Amino acid sequence: MKEITKKLNGEIERLTNKTFKFDKRIKEGWFSAVYFLKTKEIAEKLIPDNKITMQFFQKSNAVLCGTDEAIALIHTFADEPENLEIYSLKDGDKISPFETVLTITGPYQSFGYLEGIIDGILARRTSVATNVYNVVKAARTSGKQKPIIFMGDRDDHYTQQAGDGYASFIGGSTAQATHAMNEWWGKQGMGTMPHALIQMFKGDVVATAKAYHEIYPNDDLMVLVDYNNDVINDSLKVAREFGDELKGVRIDTSKNMVDKYFFRNQHLMGTFDPRGVNPQLIFALRNALDEEGFTHVKIIVSGGFNEQKIKEFEENNVPVDMYGVGRNLLTINIGFTGDNVLLNGSEQAKEGRQYRPNSRLEKVEYRKEDNS
Repeated sequence: MKEITKKLNGEIERLTNKTFKFDKRIKEGWFSAVYFLKTKEIAEKLIPDNKITMQFFQKSNAVLCGTDEAIALIHTFADEPENLEIYSLKDGDKISPFETVLTITGPYQSFGYLEGIIDGILARRTSVATNVYNVVKAARTSGKQKPIIFMGDRDDHYTQQAGDGYASFIGGSTAQATHAMNEWWGKQGMGTMPHALIQMFKGDVVATAKAYHEIYPNDDLMVLVDYNNDVINDSLKVAREFGDELKGVRIDTSKNMVDKYFFRNQHLMGTFDPRGVNPQLIFALRNALDEEGFTHVKIIVSGGFNEQKIKEFEENNVPVDMYGVGRNLLTINIGFTGDNVLLNGSEQAKEGRQYRPNSRLEKVEYRKEDNS
């Protein structure tokens, strides 16, 4: 994790193929659209001395991510990558619509067939980073930033975890659910208990917490309390048992469920949607904990949270201390486009596109030892 540590310490070195471990079949064109492969062959045979500039952009206000990965891809698989001229923004840069984020100059046949892969890398990583950034921003009120845990392991193919976790880190998340999500930036996964553990203790949340605490005594004790759909009673049971050792409770009530608290207090019903993790339930939980002196116990919520729902909670001062977000961070809503915009130094692009110089771009140096 040496090179990741360098990046986190503010140095300018980029991540390389030592981190990304690309599939070697990329070189064979296995992941490239066939028309790119045909274009590569035509260029090699008929116009080998061509020199083009390819330019990449997207159409939103976003947090850029994937540039290190795209550059490592080029340096690993392009022909004579040391002779290419690459300029790029950096992961984490804020970008605007149509702003050029990356340019590559050289013979088309050297790197052109990688265009679609580069688009895909930038689209996914930037989408996740931007989604996370927006959620993190929504959870920042009165100058205080509430932590965001990235819990997207079950919402996409496992092979995406490392890249999504890195993009989530770039976007500003506090922690990730799996070790794989932390692979590219040198941390470890974070988590306590799933419903499955409570199930094996027959729904006894206190017995579950005791077992967890016995095996992981050095962990902060964070207990999942919605298994029996009785969040307040189960939270108080655990708090009474552990006192100061209990650091937090997590509520993950399904959006199709109404917590038993509302059936005991039916006079509250009728003015709000009582399903799932809702503000009224969290206010009631905070009050119940505080009344018994458990003011130190943090409240973590998860299940269906997105930027809008977090905004609503924060605008209403719902006493949440930490948010867990998964599926809603993985929506791919930003697409990138690569265009050939210069031919042998002269502007040449399809109608509607043009060369867009960007003074923020920085030249990228090739280092062979990083991309072997």
